[in-house]
Amino acid sequence: MTRRLRTAGARRGERRNARSSRAGGTVPALLALAALVAGCAAESARGHARPADGGLVVSSSAAEDTPRQAEPALADLRPCELLGPVDRSTVGLTELGTEKTVGDAPACDWTEPGVFGLLVSVDAGTGLAGIDPGSGTTEEVELGAHKALLVADRAADDGTCALLIGVGDPAEDSATVQIDVSNTDFTDTDSACRRARIAGELIEPKLP
Repeated sequence: MTRRLRTAGARRGERRNARSSRAGGTVPALLALAALVAGCAAESARGHARPADGGLVVSSSAAEDTPRQAEPALADLRPCELLGPVDRSTVGLTELGTEKTVGDAPACDWTEPGVFGLLVSVDAGTGLAGIDPGSGTTEEVELGAHKALLVADRAADDGTCALLIGVGDPAEDSATVQIDVSNTDFTDTDSACRRARIAGELIEPKLP
């Protein structure tokens, strides 16, 4: 927007009007302003103090009302939901999983054609102490807040590896989430175990 230039005479007239206005209207205006400031100060004293940096004030009652995220229950776990899109990409999966049942355990089966398969199952009836490694060997690993066992037959090098995570009450040791990885060419057990560990690290924070 173009600004209009004022003439010298107009400026002198404005100064005279301003002096006249101050003479008759300044005192009432100041009194009104003082009353407004006093009212605001009283209201501030009754309410919550504001931080010096002007930040948002959150009352303690509001913070107490904020719901906390509940820990998931074992019965609520859905194996196919334990690996989201980013998780699947990290593990090396490009396909969606298929729901299935292994014995009585709900499970999810992912297959990366020509590369490997990954099966996640939730066994509510078997703890880590009840695991039978067969011809393989077990290795205890710490996985976040959970104990876990890595089970593989490295001597056979058959391209399979399992990671079993203890879930629920550690004192009861009655449930596990099992991650089984099988390479399509049935070789390179070490790579299968690395993939199982990666999947376990992604799934573990979602477990009870």
